Amino acid sequence: MSFLTATFPSKSSMNVACCCHQTILAGVLFCLSLPAGGSAAVAKNPADTREQSPPATAWKAHFVRRLGDGGGAVPVPARIQIVHESQERVIAVPYLAWMPEKDRLLMLVTCDYPHRAMVLSSDDHGATWTQPRPVLPQEPAHPRHMVGVSLTYLGGGHLMCGVEGKLRCISRDYGETWTTEAIPLNSLGGPWYQWDHYLVERDTGTGKVTRLMETGYEESAGYSQAWLRTSTDAGLTWNPSVRIPQWEHMNEVALVRAANGQLVAACRTDIPASRKGETLDHFSGLGISISSDEGQTWSPVERLYDWGRMHPSMVVLPGGEIVMSYVVRKGYPDLPDGFPQFGIEAIVSRDHGRT
Repeated sequence: MSFLTATFPSKSSMNVACCCHQTILAGVLFCLSLPAGGSAAVAKNPADTREQSPPATAWKAHFVRRLGDGGGAVPVPARIQIVHESQERVIAVPYLAWMPEKDRLLMLVTCDYPHRAMVLSSDDHGATWTQPRPVLPQEPAHPRHMVGVSLTYLGGGHLMCGVEGKLRCISRDYGETWTTEAIPLNSLGGPWYQWDHYLVERDTGTGKVTRLMETGYEESAGYSQAWLRTSTDAGLTWNPSVRIPQWEHMNEVALVRAANGQLVAACRTDIPASRKGETLDHFSGLGISISSDEGQTWSPVERLYDWGRMHPSMVVLPGGEIVMSYVVRKGYPDLPDGFPQFGIEAIVSRDHGRT
C-alpha cells in the first residue's frame, strides 16, 4: 500500500483561532505534488477583471513523503503556498470544485467571527485567488457560526453547498450569485447536518446528472447517527431519507462510486470511550462501509483508525484505484518548541475499498 504524508506545525501566527477548524491546513495551505521540473502556474485570463489577491509570496519548495511496505520514506517533490497569507482573518474549512467549462477552481471557505460562508476562485490552477466574497451577501451578521460545507459542482455552471445544516445554497452561474432553500429534515423529523460532497451520478452518454446522493447526520443521547438520501432531479426534490443501522456512532460520511460499481463510504467515527473528555473532537476516528446494492444495505464499518484521523476525501483513478486523503489531528509528536503537529495523509486501495 502506498502512503503519502505531509505534516505542518500549528503556530498561533497562522490565524487558526479555533481548534475545531484545524482542517484549514488541507486547503488554505495549498499543496501540489509535481513531476520533476513541473510548473504550478498557468497564465491568468487577461479578460478577468475581478479583484485578485496579491500572490502569496509565490510557490515554495515542499515535499510529501511516500511510505511503502518495505519501510523508509521517499520524498515526492511538491510546491506549497498559504492562500491569503497576508490577511489577518480566519479562513477555514475549505472545499474545492473544478469547473471545466471555465477551467476555474472555486473554493468554499468559512471566514471571520462569527463564521460566514464565502467563495474565492482561481483561473491559474491555484497560483492566485480572488478575494473571498460572501455566499449570502444580503444575510445580516448572525450571532452564531454559519459554516459553509459540501461544495459540489454538477456541471453547466450549477453548484450546490450547505450552510450550518440549515440552508442549501444553489448557484447556476459558476458561483457568482446564490439562492437558498431550507435543508429538509430527516424522515423522523430530526436535524440533517451536512459535511461532505454530494455524490453526483451521470448518464455516460449525455453527461446529464441522473442521481445525487447526500449524507447527513444527527446527534442525540451522546452519539451520532448518519443517514442517506437521494435525488433524481438534480436536487429539486429528495426521496425519503434512510437511517443506516451500520452508521450508528458515525457522523460525517463521504461517498464514492468504486470502479466495480459498489458504493464506498468513508465514515468519521464518534470519539471512542477511552478518549472521552480529551481535546475537542480531535480523537474522532475513520472507517469504511461498502454497499453492493445501490445503498440499500451496507457492510459494518471497518475501522481504519480508532482516533486522531478524520475528514476523508476520495478519488477514483482511471486504473480503478481509490485514493483517500484525510486530516491528522493526533498521533504525531509535538515540535521541539512545544507546538502540536498536524498533517494530511493519503492511502490507496487497489481492491475497490476493501483494503
